[in-house]
Amino acid sequence: MSQQGEKPTGHQDDWWGQLYDDSTEDTGPAAVADSLDDRFASAVGTVGLEPGSAPEAWRAPESGVRPQPERPAAVPEQPPAVPEQRPGRWERGNALGPGAVPGPGPLAGPGPSPSPGPWQALPAGPPAGAPTSPSPDPSVPAIFPPGPTPPGFRPQEPPSRTSTESPGVAVPVSTGPLPSASAPKDAPPPPARQNREPTLSVPHQPPAVGYVGSGPPTYDPEPATLPPADPDGLEDLVADTVLDGARYGTSTLRAVSVRGDSARYRGEPRRDSLLTARFGTGEQALVLVAMATGARATPGAHLAAAEACQWIGRAVGRSHARLAEDIRAARRGDLKSGLHRLTDRSLGKLRASAAEQGIEPEEYTASLRCLLLPADPECRTRVFFGVGAGGLFRLRDGEWQDIEPRVADATGEAVVGFGSLPHETPEGDRLTMDLGITTPPSPYEAIAEPPRAPFRFRASVARPGDTLLLCTGGLAEPLRGEPELAEHLTARWSGAEPPGLAVFLADTQVRVKGYADDRTAAAVWEA
Repeated sequence: MSQQGEKPTGHQDDWWGQLYDDSTEDTGPAAVADSLDDRFASAVGTVGLEPGSAPEAWRAPESGVRPQPERPAAVPEQPPAVPEQRPGRWERGNALGPGAVPGPGPLAGPGPSPSPGPWQALPAGPPAGAPTSPSPDPSVPAIFPPGPTPPGFRPQEPPSRTSTESPGVAVPVSTGPLPSASAPKDAPPPPARQNREPTLSVPHQPPAVGYVGSGPPTYDPEPATLPPADPDGLEDLVADTVLDGARYGTSTLRAVSVRGDSARYRGEPRRDSLLTARFGTGEQALVLVAMATGARATPGAHLAAAEACQWIGRAVGRSHARLAEDIRAARRGDLKSGLHRLTDRSLGKLRASAAEQGIEPEEYTASLRCLLLPADPECRTRVFFGVGAGGLFRLRDGEWQDIEPRVADATGEAVVGFGSLPHETPEGDRLTMDLGITTPPSPYEAIAEPPRAPFRFRASVARPGDTLLLCTGGLAEPLRGEPELAEHLTARWSGAEPPGLAVFLADTQVRVKGYADDRTAAAVWEA
C-alpha cells in the first residue's frame, strides 16, 4: 500500500516516494530538468497550448486594466501533509517559501490552476522562458480583489458602475484620460482636464492694517497686564474687549468696546462701557445702543460708566413702546424732550450714587451717548442723543460726514415731562404744558442738577448704502485728526455687505500714534 492509502494496481511512477522518502538524501540539484521553467513548459504542453503563447486570462488588455481571472469550479484536493517530513527540492524552489502548499507540478496531470488567494493580485508576469505580454501602464492604478491589501499598496475605492459598464470589468479612477494603444511609449502624457468655472468679479478692498500714520504707536498692540481684582468684588471686573452685533429691518449693527493701549500697558480697567439691548418684539421692537466713558484718572471710572448705561437702559426699556411710536410718526419734539428728561434723570441717579459712596460728583460721572434703532423695516429714522464728548459720523457716497450736533443747537434746559400733546413750533421745541398735576417728590430732585455738558440730539433719515458711526472720544479724536484713518475705513466699509464681527473689530483697532484711549463704537449699515 502506498503512502496515500490506495493499493498499487500496476506499474506506475512512485513520484511521491521519490520526493519525500527519508532514505533518499538531498544531493543538490538533480541531473534531470527539474526547474520551475521546465515544469511551466510541461504544464503548457499538458493543457494543449502552443509554445510561445499564453492563456487569454494571463494577457493584459491594451487599456492597461487587468481583468479578474475566472474562478474555477473546483480546486483539486491537495495531498495530505506528512508530519515531521523534511522539505524536498520542490519546497526549496517554491517562490512562496518553505511551508507553503505546493501547486500541481508537471507530473500532476492536467487540471485548472488554483485561484489566487484573498490577498494575491494578478501575476506580475510569466516566469522566465514563458511568452511575455505587454506590461500595463504604471499610471493606471491596480485593482485588487476583496480582502486585505498587500503591503506597500494603497487601497482605492472602486467607482460606481453605470448602465454602460459591464459588471465584470473594474474601472480605474484617474484624473486624466486613459493611455491610447497607438500612442508611443516615449510620448508625454496628455494634460489633465481642468474644470473651468466662471469667476466672480469682487471689488478691490484694501487689506487690514495694524496702524496708520507716521509710525507705529509706542505701546504694544496686544494686552499686557490685567487690572487688579478684589475677591469680594469680582462682579466689578471689566473684560478687555466686548463685541456684539445684530440685524433688524434694513439695518445691520456692529458694536465693539476695546481697552486702550495705555490702559493695557498700565493694567488699568477699561473706562468705556457698552450696552446693546432690544426691547419689544417684531416690528414694534426698539434697539438701544448705549456707550459711556468714565472720568479720567478716577478709581471707579469703569463702575460709573457701567452704571450710567444701566440707568439709561432701564429708562428707555420702560418707555420703549412710546419711543418706537414717536420714531415711526417722526415726532421730533416729543423725542427730544422725552429723551432729554430720561438722560437727566439717569445722570442724576449717578450723582446720587456718588453721594451714597462719599465721592465727589465730579469723580463719579460719565459721558453718555445713545442710539435708537426701530426694528420696523418701513422706518429708517435713526435717533441719537447723549451728553459728553464723542463723535457721530455718516459715511455716504464714499465720504465721511461729521454730523455731531453743534453745541449752539444743543443748549437748553431739561423738560419736565414726556407730554403727549404736540409742541413743535416754527421757533423750535418748547416745554411741555404744565397741566397742574402734583408730582410726588423724588429722592433725586435735591441732588439732580443740569448736566454740565449740553444735551445733544439728532434724528436723521438713513438712505440705502449709508453707514452711521457712533463712537466715544477714543475713536472720534483720531478719526478727526488722522485723515489716513478715515481713508482706510472708507475703503474697508464701502462694500456691498457689512463686515463680520471679527473684521469690524480689526478695523476699529487700527491704531494711530498719539491716541491710546479706550475705543467704543457702534456702526449701522443700511441695506
